[in-house]
Amino acid sequence: MLKIKGFSASAARLGALLVALCAAAGAADVSTVEAALKAAIPDLKVTQIRESKIPGVFEVMFGTDVLYVSSDGRYLIQGDLLDLSDRRNLSEETRSGARVKLLDRIPVEETIEFAPPKTEHMVYVFTDVSCGFCRRLHRDMPELNRLGIAVRYLAFPRNGEDSPGFHDMESVWCAADRKTAITEAKLGHSVKEASCKNPVGRQYLLGQNLGVHGTPAIFRTDGRLISGYMPPKDLLDALKEP
Repeated sequence: MLKIKGFSASAARLGALLVALCAAAGAADVSTVEAALKAAIPDLKVTQIRESKIPGVFEVMFGTDVLYVSSDGRYLIQGDLLDLSDRRNLSEETRSGARVKLLDRIPVEETIEFAPPKTEHMVYVFTDVSCGFCRRLHRDMPELNRLGIAVRYLAFPRNGEDSPGFHDMESVWCAADRKTAITEAKLGHSVKEASCKNPVGRQYLLGQNLGVHGTPAIFRTDGRLISGYMPPKDLLDALKEP
């Protein structure tokens, strides 16, 4: 199996893709490449295809991941496209834009929010109640709020569905007082079992679609990912970066 982040295909299927794209050789046209992709791999979920900043190379999005394909279908490039002149990561800008669209769809009432009286910055944090660095981040909550940072927690039980952590997080999200429940859980206390219709499964899937592999995974409102724990002042600096 050939595995690419956000895309997995057998060598035969990838070969079929490239053969189909070769039919469009020399025709730098988005619709032609899109048709070739659909013909080669009908079940491939392509989010967007557009011309990249490099002539003759197309940007192909799979969810929030980006690949590049030459217009003749011969070359497939996995990696970030950097603009050295402007010092910009064009691939990350594309990924961030896609993440924003997904994050903006999350109903606030499905998150667990810790916000100061006056919010200067807001972050989405995919968290696991058993994660050591997640617990450390939660201990920083008073300082984060003092610095004007609001935190909206989303569930990402690292061991997957049907794990004890998954069920603990469902109980947290089903608690009458979610903020108290998640605080108690992050202190290592037993989670009082509760059940209800909850968003834990959807949020876990969303995290996977956003490329979350570990917790805490912190997203700015512009979609940029801040991987891992940061002390409050360092996080504030990261949020102030343009």
